[in-house]
Amino acid sequence: MNNEEGKSLVAAIEDPNTGRPLGDGVRGVVIRDRRAAVDIRLSYPAAGWKDELAGLVSDRLRAGGEVDEVTVDVDWQIPQHAVQGGLDPIEGVRNVIAVASGKGGVGKSTVSANLALALAAEGATVGVLDADIYGPSQPRMLGLEGGPKTTDNRRILPMRAHGLQVMSIGVLVDTDQAMIWRGPMATQALQQMVSETLWEGLDYLVIDLPPGTGDIQLTLAQRIPVAGAVTVTTPQQVAVDDVRRAVAMFNKVKVPVLGVIENMSTHICSNCGHEDPVFGRGGGERIAREAGVPNLGQLPLESEVGRTTDRGTPIVVAEPDHPAAIRFREIARRVAGRLSTQSRESKVRMPKIRITD
Repeated sequence: MNNEEGKSLVAAIEDPNTGRPLGDGVRGVVIRDRRAAVDIRLSYPAAGWKDELAGLVSDRLRAGGEVDEVTVDVDWQIPQHAVQGGLDPIEGVRNVIAVASGKGGVGKSTVSANLALALAAEGATVGVLDADIYGPSQPRMLGLEGGPKTTDNRRILPMRAHGLQVMSIGVLVDTDQAMIWRGPMATQALQQMVSETLWEGLDYLVIDLPPGTGDIQLTLAQRIPVAGAVTVTTPQQVAVDDVRRAVAMFNKVKVPVLGVIENMSTHICSNCGHEDPVFGRGGGERIAREAGVPNLGQLPLESEVGRTTDRGTPIVVAEPDHPAAIRFREIARRVAGRLSTQSRESKVRMPKIRITD
């Protein structure tokens, strides 16, 4: 087996996180004296999967009996992906991922917080923008206290929580203050939080959208550069119907829908471990099939997930070895992997020129 044959063999391995072969991600294969060295660069973070990938590559090369030892180097470089409508990327942010749901009560904010933390655990630099102006949840879920600081030129410094950069209307107003705002005021607040926050070197900004397809969602879809969207549903038919509308909205504004996450797919008894589909079966798979998008994964109705977010330390950081935390990591890799297959940003970002005395 020569180098080119080895490279073709490795490049044909199916990547479950992208749904495609490794392809050009295999930068080189060198085979000499029955030893092989493989260099792979992924376009998404994969700290929790790189060892398994290395094992797959090693098994594939040794299967023919011509190679005895295989050394595999896996790293990643996260590119900036194209956005809808030719919008300019946000300063300090490579990619925006919107997390949406057609209705409330499906656990979208919990999924958003844990998804962001899972992406960070996989090796990315991540931020969270809580876009639910009327009912912000992220300050409590991520354990934020106090308010943000500002720079001399009135830029807002994002708050920090568990390694994430975070911004929410909930840290800009009093906790008990009711946001009695009409739509234009709410959408302006969203735009200001996006543009006036000094994000620093984010690979992904996860935006936790309010439920539905109203003013906030349309503002995000039309004015904020979104690389991809994820929809959250439960198995219930009523939730699936609403997700269908959310997917249709993103399709109309040319935002790629990366897939569907089915939350509360089953209830796991904390006493005996029995798993029961209390909300029915197959909702996520059905809407994914109908919409032609991937089913990114299923999450159980797990009491510890709720308790940890209430304490401000979501399960991905509170109990990283918990089965639910591991499942969030798997879903995060699929979200990032699917995004990595989208078109790259081709705009040349011109430097800003400042004239000072």
